[in-house]
Amino acid sequence: MAVRPIRIIGDPVLHTPTRRVEVFDDGLKALVEDMFETMAAAEGVGLAANQIGVDLRLFVYDCPDEERRERVRGVVVNPVLETSERPETMPDPEDDEEGCLSVPGEHFPTGRAEWARVTGVDLDGAPVEVEGRGFLARCLQHETDHLDGVIYLDRLVGRNQRAARKMLKHTGWGVPGLEWDPATQQAEDV
Repeated sequence: MAVRPIRIIGDPVLHTPTRRVEVFDDGLKALVEDMFETMAAAEGVGLAANQIGVDLRLFVYDCPDEERRERVRGVVVNPVLETSERPETMPDPEDDEEGCLSVPGEHFPTGRAEWARVTGVDLDGAPVEVEGRGFLARCLQHETDHLDGVIYLDRLVGRNQRAARKMLKHTGWGVPGLEWDPATQQAEDV
């Protein structure tokens, strides 16, 4: 297992839809082990394969399920997302704040559906389904967005969108080739 560098917003792999996983082998299992280790080192709750430069349609997660009052952990390969209606109002800055390992150390209120379900398969090709509300629903939407080439900043509206553009200009992000190493750096220090 290895901690891999995480791509920063602007890298083309983050803005391009990923390819379906067709081969379920030891290489895929090793990739998922690296993804879990990278996510843990970065203190994240989810990580899509393209965030570490691999354009395959899979993500790992380890986040709280508020309804069951426990953490849920797993992997979904070739996910398909269903959600309740997404809000069309400005997100609540207290309850809707979202962050991303590919936009390290930054957080912006982001409107998400209250409920989400992802169906796909596991590392052996067996069907898997993950369903949740609140934070877990946010996580499922966020990671599936990554696989579709969408970063949460793309979903921002109004003053949040303007603040994100200002942040990108200030940090110099939004260009190809940037990454950070969670084995040696904290997200806040990138």
